[in-house]
Amino acid sequence: MTTSGTVAFNLDVVTIAEEAFERVGKEMRSGYELKTARRSLDLLMKEWANQGINFWTIEETTIAVDAGTSELTLASDTIDILDASWRTGSGMGQNDRIMTRMSVTEWAQTANKNQTSTPSRFWVNRTVPPVVTIWPIPSQAGIFVYWKMRLIEDVGNSSRTMDVPSRFLPAMVAGLAYYLAQKTPGAEAKISFLQQEYERQFRLAAEEDRDRSSLFLVPGC
Repeated sequence: MTTSGTVAFNLDVVTIAEEAFERVGKEMRSGYELKTARRSLDLLMKEWANQGINFWTIEETTIAVDAGTSELTLASDTIDILDASWRTGSGMGQNDRIMTRMSVTEWAQTANKNQTSTPSRFWVNRTVPPVVTIWPIPSQAGIFVYWKMRLIEDVGNSSRTMDVPSRFLPAMVAGLAYYLAQKTPGAEAKISFLQQEYERQFRLAAEEDRDRSSLFLVPGC
């Protein structure tokens, strides 16, 4: 038996909505039903942003920083920073110095906030957009390198696919069906089952979407 030889399966927004409505027990027939499905899908993506680290949304980003500059405004799609370093030099002379994160309490208790040197710590003020304060204030220009977790892109045009790996499609469809059942008359009896199926599918996808690097625990001195 010959297989397809392809692994490109995906669903556009309309097809995702159709599948979700069918699980609720009805067909999607009107433009309003597609509109309400798109709204629920956008809300579902915001929920996923709160679920924890979605590895496909991690991106490395850099900001060139002048000497004397300590506050950096990040892109508005930034949820949080996972790691950061201070980069100087280039090519074979490039050097990245790992920076550690401060809590708001640690930053507030920093005695000399105007100290200048090579930045070694940072504090993230999670406003919209987020603002990062690096410390000490850089005495020389450098590059702030950070790995951010960004928001999942909006639904947008209904003919497009979602900003989600295809392996998360079962969880997305199950989640949308659960959302739609909560506002579909006559679907009350299915809400509990759809919720359980959504949680099961998301758990399967989230457990697969993880860092597989080795973990080493070193006792403190």
